[in-house]
Amino acid sequence: MSSSNRLTIMGTRHVAAAGHYLAAHAAFEILEAGGNAIDAGVAAGIAIEVLQTDKVNFGGVAPQIIYTAKTKKVHCIDGLGVWPKAITPDYFQKKHGGKIPPGVERCVVPAAPDAWLTALSNFGTMSFGEVASAAIRFASEGFAVYPLLSQFIETHRKDYERWPSSAKVFLPKGRVPQAGEIFVQADLGRTLKFLADEERKAARKKGRKAGLKAARDAFYKGDIARDVTRFIEREGGLMRFEDFADFSVKLEPTVKTRFEGIDLHACGPWSQGPTLPMTLNILKGYDLRALGHNSADYIHVLTEATKLTFSDRHNHFGDPRFVKVPMAGLMSEKYAAWQRSRIRMDSACPEMPRGGDPKTLTEFDNRSMTPPQGAEAPGPGDTSYLCVIDRHGNAMSCTPSDGSDQTPIIPGVGILCSGRGTQSWADPTHPSSVAPGKRPRLTPNPALAFKNGKVYMPFGTPGGDVQTQAMLQVFLNVNVFGMSAQDAIEAPRFSTYSYPGSFEPHKYFPGRLYLESRIDKSVNDTLALRGHDVRAWPEYTWLAGAVCTIVNDHKHGVLHGGADPRRPAYVLGW
Repeated sequence: MSSSNRLTIMGTRHVAAAGHYLAAHAAFEILEAGGNAIDAGVAAGIAIEVLQTDKVNFGGVAPQIIYTAKTKKVHCIDGLGVWPKAITPDYFQKKHGGKIPPGVERCVVPAAPDAWLTALSNFGTMSFGEVASAAIRFASEGFAVYPLLSQFIETHRKDYERWPSSAKVFLPKGRVPQAGEIFVQADLGRTLKFLADEERKAARKKGRKAGLKAARDAFYKGDIARDVTRFIEREGGLMRFEDFADFSVKLEPTVKTRFEGIDLHACGPWSQGPTLPMTLNILKGYDLRALGHNSADYIHVLTEATKLTFSDRHNHFGDPRFVKVPMAGLMSEKYAAWQRSRIRMDSACPEMPRGGDPKTLTEFDNRSMTPPQGAEAPGPGDTSYLCVIDRHGNAMSCTPSDGSDQTPIIPGVGILCSGRGTQSWADPTHPSSVAPGKRPRLTPNPALAFKNGKVYMPFGTPGGDVQTQAMLQVFLNVNVFGMSAQDAIEAPRFSTYSYPGSFEPHKYFPGRLYLESRIDKSVNDTLALRGHDVRAWPEYTWLAGAVCTIVNDHKHGVLHGGADPRRPAYVLGW
């Protein structure tokens, strides 16, 4: 019997799930019009950048994992920008005492527009104008404010008031928009329409791909790039027109593991993506069913395994074009077994474990550690998610992002310039340090799983450092405990914060473990006795992420979609 508040949505033709219900609708309309999963995913992603503009932006990031059924290949688009050419590794140490302040100095090149256009050009069938039509309407005509959007703006009101251009968008009429009011982003609507118009003019003469290139050039090599970079220069930032003109997203290899007959693909170590398959590798050595779902032993094992892989994230991960990441060693069964040997069932590691060397199987001192915090752990620097499977067996999994409260909206353009530099370290010795042309270590990380060589389960979530933890729990809920997609998503969740956070100032909460309060109090008590610093979340909290997934039942030819009620995520299918 299902314990969820919503039904799992089932379809035999195509299913789309997204972090906002109107984005799911935008994707579904594209599928119904004959578009494929990539067309629909891009439509949902651009719509999310309008609908969840507090946490996601067209000038932000959009990492994607795509599967094309015709070629039977997995493709990963990083969708992540780079630091400007003028930055130096010691820039923030010299100018800001080792801090990366809010504002334009933390900006990297916007990657989402190129990511969407690259996906359409390489794997889609439709035009930018077609897939962006819903987003253009939502921006130009507005959409109804939902409660979490209003709450976020209220919480960050002072942040928006720092920049008149941001206050104009997020505090129309000089106040916080209330749930049920119409929220309009006229400048953003004009920018999106301009790209569609430039595409249409070029496509009329030279065809679809030439049109997509024209839209891309209009953003990165035309007036938009000039307007954005002139504003940043006036504000004291380092981004220049040449940084835009020379940028392109990268097609990256995925990191893959096999767990109980399922092949899981994650993003590479330019993101936190590998922590998911690395944690699964450690967990292969436990009988998770026997431990019992959300028992004290189960939560303890998952938490301790996560601490180990997050130590690897902190000590090893960075842009592979700049740092040598020992990915093969970190993913080896030998290293996973050694990591497993470091877990004690009777006691929790009181802090983040020391770093591990996969070559020598020895520990080393953690680098660039921030001082421990005693306060409440912060809410996540945030994001959204979308996934689609179409009737042909194509799939798209994508985690678009970039919050609006730490960098200004560009006047007249209606976007921000990606503030993802907040995920770099000012310390030049850290693997995710600042450097010209280097990518920050990204939290957004979509995943895509296969069974018997067929698309099985795209999944992901917003939530900053909580992302791979929520993804892990939902994946295990489905594949170890046999839950339906919706039940797996709605089940109580937990998260550790026992590591330096990914966002400046990289706060660290040794031993901290949060549990949704639906988890039995006796479990909390047992975990506390083992040394976990246990804290209570509400019964359902948006802080625990907002997972969406589609589970493909190959036997019956049915797609099962689930979306998280912790936020305004929804599924549509047919």
